[in-house]
Amino acid sequence: MRLPLALLATATAVAVTLTGCTAAPEPEATAGASSDLVEVEGDFGQEPRVDFPTPVSPAETQCTEIIEGEGDRLVAGQQALVGLAVYNGTTGEEIDVNGFGDQEPVPILLSEGGLPGIRKGLSCASEGSRVVIVAPPADAFGEEGNAQLGIEPDDSLVMVFDVHRAFLLKANGAPQIARDGFPAVVTAPDGRPGITVPDTEPFESTEVEVLKAGSGAVVEDGDQVVVHYTGVLWDDNSVFDSTWERNGPTAFVVAEGEGSQVVPGFAEALIGQKVGSQVGVVIAPEDGYGDAEQAGIPAGSTLFFVIDILGVV
Repeated sequence: MRLPLALLATATAVAVTLTGCTAAPEPEATAGASSDLVEVEGDFGQEPRVDFPTPVSPAETQCTEIIEGEGDRLVAGQQALVGLAVYNGTTGEEIDVNGFGDQEPVPILLSEGGLPGIRKGLSCASEGSRVVIVAPPADAFGEEGNAQLGIEPDDSLVMVFDVHRAFLLKANGAPQIARDGFPAVVTAPDGRPGITVPDTEPFESTEVEVLKAGSGAVVEDGDQVVVHYTGVLWDDNSVFDSTWERNGPTAFVVAEGEGSQVVPGFAEALIGQKVGSQVGVVIAPEDGYGDAEQAGIPAGSTLFFVIDILGVV
């Protein structure tokens, strides 16, 4: 049985070539008597052999790191690629085992919208970690349980995660100076951009500026790229779309022609750039949505995007 996407608040499955983030806060969960009871055998990346006495009844979410990872610990809002093994902590029944061995790792987002036990538990993990997480009902499926998975309202969860990759939280490149007449961009500590479009006529063609120069892998034609972005209309500086206002980053295939999942101007802004960069792009109508109205974007609109490049396949 495959764990439902809603359980993990998953994002698009991509591998990244650069990891890291700002200094992480203290973990939301630590090792305890319940998580230390779970025995896990096997190599990192391979399906683990998991054994524990039932029922496991933690008062709060606990996390024990079985294999130590490297780098900063994961934080809320970050995406990772993992192998996961999930069990009913009350009955011991297997719920899902996925992302190990020859299977593709499972993408997850440490989100307020997902299970609290996953977010709290993975805050003690970093890239390369194997961790055991035990979550009480309140941090699992709560009062409703999950009938499809055979989980009662008072059932706990036991989970084992191998963290294969961790995404950047935001662009971490060196700040650059943009040309005169280009929209002004300021970045909050959490990475959210503030944008001011000048009160002038837009450029006649699509124009790209590197606002922060990253040092990671180069985005190539046809790559799937993990990004945070905010898009505004040139005419009135109004925001029409922003991943920062949703659960977390997203991913697109960027290509110069067939197969691209974004408008041509967006793809042009990313191809050839490095992971860790923040780019600004003024997209002329012919490289955007042209003469067609699109999801509240008026026909013939010039668009401006600020894009943080967080990872690439």
